[in-house]
Amino acid sequence: MTQIDLTGRTALVTGGAQGLGEGMARALADAGARVVVADIQDDLGTKLAETLGAQHGFVHLDVTDDASWEAAVASTVERFGGLDVVVNNAGLEVTQLLADTEPDDMRRMLDVNVVGTMLGIKHAFRTMRPGGSAGQGGTVINVASVAATIAFPAIGGYSATKSAIDRLTRVAAMESGKLGYGVRVNCLYPGLIPTAMGQKLAVETAGLGLFESPEAAVGAVVELTPSGRLGEVSDIADAVAFLASDASRFVNGAGLSVDGGMGM
Repeated sequence: MTQIDLTGRTALVTGGAQGLGEGMARALADAGARVVVADIQDDLGTKLAETLGAQHGFVHLDVTDDASWEAAVASTVERFGGLDVVVNNAGLEVTQLLADTEPDDMRRMLDVNVVGTMLGIKHAFRTMRPGGSAGQGGTVINVASVAATIAFPAIGGYSATKSAIDRLTRVAAMESGKLGYGVRVNCLYPGLIPTAMGQKLAVETAGLGLFESPEAAVGAVVELTPSGRLGEVSDIADAVAFLASDASRFVNGAGLSVDGGMGM
């Protein structure tokens, strides 16, 4: 069986300064990859890169901005000599009932979650395809959510954006194959993880009167999960390392649920 060995590869993780992104960065580094933490949080991102070690790095990246992507990828290739893995993890969740939807909040989620992922795919393809500045192929991993597969109250807008990531992933995999880019594209559906974002969701859904308390909101999620627990950061991070590696070499255009069965 092929082991998870990413030695010699360079991986860029968006939203990598904290939460799930930090866990992904650490898992990729543990598997031997050179990791570039990409985030708008310069202090946190720089500190994490320093913690990972001298062979890793940080780049400032606003995923909604095309020029920021171009600069971040160019800096990565210049410093590390290539780019093999792009993890489109950066995301934004706004909790609100559909009857109370604020258009500007929806636009922000679309910009970060959908446009940000599209730009990540764009610049990964341009860099990794034949003739690109890296030009050796590679893999793109998009982070969707179990919210794309279930009906959970107060996250309609977020669910819609994460569903879009599923479609983007499949179209991107097909384009890459048809055009000979040599880039695999897959996505993950993480379940609820008790990161700052997950805890915020529990508090806010309770605040809307959907659950008696944040603890009851978490309990409802666990009840819907056959594995009987919330996910852990390492559950998702290990799946990212798998999709980045040759162990998943024939996995392409797929959506991998890492949700304990919640979205089945």
